Amino acid sequence: MSHTATWRSVSVMQKVGATKLYDANRIAVVLDHIAPAKSEKNAKDHLVSRHFARDFGVQKFFDVDAGIAHLVLMEAGHVLPGHLIVGTDSHCTIYGSLGALGTGIGYTEVASVWITGKLWMKVPESYKIVLNGAFRSGVYGKDLMLHLIASLGADGCGYKSVEFAGDATPRMSVSERMTMTNLAMEMGVKCAFVPPDAKTAEYLKDRAPAFQPVLADPDAEYEKTIEVALDKLDPMVACPHEVENSKPIGNVIGTKIDQAFLGSCANAKYEDLEIAAGILKGRKIDPRVRFIITPGSKQIFLEAIKSGVAATLLESGGVFTNPGCGACAGDGGVMTDGEVCLSTANRNFLGRMGSSKASIYLSSPATLAASAIRGVITDPREFL
Repeated sequence: MSHTATWRSVSVMQKVGATKLYDANRIAVVLDHIAPAKSEKNAKDHLVSRHFARDFGVQKFFDVDAGIAHLVLMEAGHVLPGHLIVGTDSHCTIYGSLGALGTGIGYTEVASVWITGKLWMKVPESYKIVLNGAFRSGVYGKDLMLHLIASLGADGCGYKSVEFAGDATPRMSVSERMTMTNLAMEMGVKCAFVPPDAKTAEYLKDRAPAFQPVLADPDAEYEKTIEVALDKLDPMVACPHEVENSKPIGNVIGTKIDQAFLGSCANAKYEDLEIAAGILKGRKIDPRVRFIITPGSKQIFLEAIKSGVAATLLESGGVFTNPGCGACAGDGGVMTDGEVCLSTANRNFLGRMGSSKASIYLSSPATLAASAIRGVITDPREFL
């Protein structure tokens, strides 16, 4: 997979004089960052990607209308259990939600794979994260991951394969699994993995042909096992300017926000929009808050429109942008000095949404919706 920066890999191909691809059918290109183009330079980069796909016969090409690469590829049935998928985005770990091995690589490496069909990787050691029990009301997969990232640190799983297990994992929706494997990157993982099961098969039923899952051996050894009791968790918020700076919501309640961003590959799936809409139905956001909603894909946007979820979010005072990465990639929704954004994205690094003197907090869609109503960071359980 390569996204809007496909032009960089194309330039590498040109530099080495490559004129053929190893297998065009194994390549997917999605224009999701800064899409549609907002400058002449962006437009030129997009054109390079379009010409590459056309000239080399890349059929899995998705233009600026499609949405975020990860979600688009999974919706289209291009991610299956047992697959190995590499791409120009660190959050390719999300493919583990469907039992695939997904991992991010650089632009030069992508060009190498295009040309040779080969890539060198070290086999990672494995960590097992055992999830038991059930979330209490108002707590979600995002809160679990912020808890783990705070506990283990940004490099706590450096170059490890993280496997989610325990009695809670099979009960989690595919959407929750996507959030978990996506955020796992913020612990430094090489890949993350949820064993494919009946829910995986149901998700893929109308999307893909039969597949052959890969599962851990019964006697598999793990370098480390981490147990988490889900019923002990509270809503979590990542504070500026690192994801590992995550705290229980009680530590940050009352923090004023200027903007709420419901988007990104971590939390702009239909289920995420639905959760936010459930809290916002019949309510209005604080007039001092800009509530920006960026669906993860066109398919998600259409589902939200048909179900009435989009109308609820609009009626609350929200504004929709086109499906894609949006403000998570600094494309729209930028802030000026001193402003604060609460976001459902996966990163809150300094300057990621405009000014380096602005602040980004991260939360679940439920916490975001509750906070947009109050105008300050708010515990979603007040509304549940």
